[in-house]
Amino acid sequence: MQIIQSIQNRIYTIRGERVLLDKDLALLYETETKFLNLSVKRNIKRFPPDFMFQLTKEEYEGLRFEIETREKDANLRLQIETSSWGGSRYLPYAFTEQGVAMLSGILNSDKAINTNIAIMRAFIEVRKVLLQQTDMREQLREIKERMGEHDSQLNQIYDAMENLLDEKAAQRKWDERQRIGFK
Repeated sequence: MQIIQSIQNRIYTIRGERVLLDKDLALLYETETKFLNLSVKRNIKRFPPDFMFQLTKEEYEGLRFEIETREKDANLRLQIETSSWGGSRYLPYAFTEQGVAMLSGILNSDKAINTNIAIMRAFIEVRKVLLQQTDMREQLREIKERMGEHDSQLNQIYDAMENLLDEKAAQRKWDERQRIGFK
């Protein structure tokens, strides 16, 4: 479970996609980033743009800031520091869930297979959390709509009660008025 949590901490949202970066994948597969990218380049037909893309300089700078401020966990910070985030000459590649699944076809070691299984489980857990959040938002929206309906219904009831009270007060005034004429 700890490996899944570690992987979940490495999943970022870039261009509206949940992705893992090549450096994090290389760290998880216990290989070097250049070897991972070399394997991908040898099989580039398997990685269309919706499976893998290279970050822009702006995305990379924003991501570095997010990484520095995102986690307070000392173990993760140590892992990030040892994964050579700084000083790279090339912008990192981002792999979507489908891209990571495609990696399983080109990386055949036992470690790669076990890591891919853990990564897929982490993506599933992230998806479950997002679905729960979406469901909660939908429920909140329904509650707000019901409250709005109840508010309008309550306002109608209050208006009707005020009208009845006004009629009673008017009737009382009429009954208690000073009579003129014969008594």
